[in-house]
Amino acid sequence: MLPWKRVLRPLAALLLTAAAVTVPATTAQAAGAPSSGWNDYSCKPSSAHPRPVVLVHGTLGNSVDNWLGLAPYLKVRGYCVFSLDYGQLDGVPFFHGLGPVEKSAGQLKVFVDKVLAATGAAETDVVGHSQGGMMPRYYLKFLGGAAKVNALVGIAPSNHGTDLNGFTHLLPYFPGAADLLSKNTPALADQVTGSAFLAKLNAGGDTVPGVRYTVIATRYDEVVTPWRSQYLTGPDVRNVLLQDLCPVDLSEHVAVGLLDRVAFHEVANALDPARARPTTCASAFE
Repeated sequence: MLPWKRVLRPLAALLLTAAAVTVPATTAQAAGAPSSGWNDYSCKPSSAHPRPVVLVHGTLGNSVDNWLGLAPYLKVRGYCVFSLDYGQLDGVPFFHGLGPVEKSAGQLKVFVDKVLAATGAAETDVVGHSQGGMMPRYYLKFLGGAAKVNALVGIAPSNHGTDLNGFTHLLPYFPGAADLLSKNTPALADQVTGSAFLAKLNAGGDTVPGVRYTVIATRYDEVVTPWRSQYLTGPDVRNVLLQDLCPVDLSEHVAVGLLDRVAFHEVANALDPARARPTTCASAFE
């Protein structure tokens, strides 16, 4: 017998998210311009950091809130840093990354071209959290992004989807649930393990030539599960488990992208491997 009391609550939360975010919010405010120095289109990359960094938020995130920790961290270290909003749904302010992932990858393509034109750089580096670490792979593989991206760093990325600790396997028991996800929040449906989108994305291999890949995962991830599904296979791939760097780091899916300076240190190493320094628990205080 299925343990209904244990599984209904998380599944209901998933479905309610899909339905509720399509209702226009009356109190949420659209994300304003960052005040911490990023998205400065007059910024010119230095010889030390010749590529601008594009930050790609996760599902239900936006270009400001997702990066209140990492954007200033990179900016103060001399990077030109930019972030975009993508995957917007009509009538849903503030919470983005909900539209079809393929369409979102097209938005990333346009944004990267804008950043390269403004900065004069030939390539960019891309750092993404959750969906934002996976979606750029579609841009790299199908939309010509490999010629314009040097490195992709995924923080808790949904590279092979998520089963939400097994709860997505229950969708067939709820008639219409999968259709509700696909219709109201396509990005959620695209990120369910076994989706048609993920089958297309990962067919023929996880990576494309010419791009360096880094995945930073946490064993306490409760959103992209199992956490090992975040890892990539292929040449020029480095998969990192945060707890191998700092055993006492307890960050889960949200915290690892928002405020974990141990993870941020490893992002900086991935962006500048020639100057990389070992990441430890002490990195949180640098």
